[in-house]
Amino acid sequence: MDNSLGNSAMRNTSDYIRNMMFGLDALVELDNKKMVPAINLDNAATTPPFKEVVREIERQLMYYGSIGRGKGQKSEHSTEVYTNGREIVKDFVGANSDIYTAFYINNTTDGINKLASALIESPKDIVLSTRMEHHANDLPWRERTKTVYAKVDKNGRLIIDDVKRLLQMYNGRIKYVTVTAASNVTGYVNDVHYIARLAHQYGAKIIVDGAQIVAHRAFSMLGETPEENIDFFVFSAHKMYSPFGGGAVVGLTDVLNKHISHFYGGGMVESVCDYSVLFLPAPDRYEAGSPNYPGVVGMLKSMEILKHMGFDYIRKHEQVLLRRALDGLMKIPGVILYGDSINIDDRVGIAVFNIRDVKNEEVANFLAGYRAIAVRHAAFCAHSYVRRLTGVSEVQNHSKTLCYPPEGMVRISFGIYNNEADVDCFLAMINELLQHEHVRHFAKIRNESVQLTERSYKPYDRG
Repeated sequence: MDNSLGNSAMRNTSDYIRNMMFGLDALVELDNKKMVPAINLDNAATTPPFKEVVREIERQLMYYGSIGRGKGQKSEHSTEVYTNGREIVKDFVGANSDIYTAFYINNTTDGINKLASALIESPKDIVLSTRMEHHANDLPWRERTKTVYAKVDKNGRLIIDDVKRLLQMYNGRIKYVTVTAASNVTGYVNDVHYIARLAHQYGAKIIVDGAQIVAHRAFSMLGETPEENIDFFVFSAHKMYSPFGGGAVVGLTDVLNKHISHFYGGGMVESVCDYSVLFLPAPDRYEAGSPNYPGVVGMLKSMEILKHMGFDYIRKHEQVLLRRALDGLMKIPGVILYGDSINIDDRVGIAVFNIRDVKNEEVANFLAGYRAIAVRHAAFCAHSYVRRLTGVSEVQNHSKTLCYPPEGMVRISFGIYNNEADVDCFLAMINELLQHEHVRHFAKIRNESVQLTERSYKPYDRG
């Protein structure tokens, strides 16, 4: 596609892309029982599939056989597709080097847990994470070893100097730096290659959560210099228009061969004796059990389609939608925006907001019930980050911190098929919500509600 597309051409291309999507015309029921097509503004959670992805899965299932376990023609065909797919995955993330291998996973959470269970050798190991991470790139590390966190600024951007400060403070004792390529809350894109250079200077390896970047920006694991190379990259297929489960970890072959994840079974071994086991090298040792072949097939096809579309176009299209949404929200009284709403070049198509005196859940329910607009509300599996963005501190009770979930916010997130009409409909419904009698009533009773510390449910207290 022409990367210099004008607005008119972008609109035409957007219409063409909408016709490529599966399920956009499906009707859903509103609160008033009317049937309408849904508007999906929750793409950061999961995306609809390309029609071509669905067709490719159907075609490959005609020739589906056991992966790596049979000599029948269908088995050999499926094994070839599955095995050759690793090179397609590596090429998609710019890992065009013999130093990397790729293994398939169920999703990003699964992949990071496998890495954490393999790479952490002792509770004394130290991992450097950040306060903007999704729980998937936080809990697997903190539950296994000592984890320290780099701070974010008032707008929610990662403070790179704090990454540097922690690396200097621990002076070579940090084994891994793990960071998101793009936030699932604010959409900020981190300079992971610069962070990689910092990590490598202090003897650490870098792990990148790529779940929110792969469908939005071109990504290369190879930096301008070897010091900027990414060591491990993890992502899911269901956020890149192939929502049938699946994803991949691309990582350093020599490091993966020195470790093994705590996930065992058939397919990962060369030999099992009564009292000893000989494991296969990576990637096979990380893929115990029968694989999710349809998920792999769909992911490989979606990669092909995204590369053909061109990430320059995708980025430009998202920026148009994000700018339109933010400008519209800033004009609506009572809307509270989070993150930098002016300088958005380093954001993928995600925006988060609240409406004063209206619960985020009420906003989401109204949008879904009155116009079938799907958004996400609450804290997006990133509680520590959301607390910082909303300026709410953890509740202190004597010597303990009571771990209440944060109030949260509302998130809209764009896909390549969304258009300006979707944004305008969303903005119109926000304006209508503020005029709605139910919301005015709700705002009144909310002002009389109990405070956070007086909630009736029991918080999770780690002690």
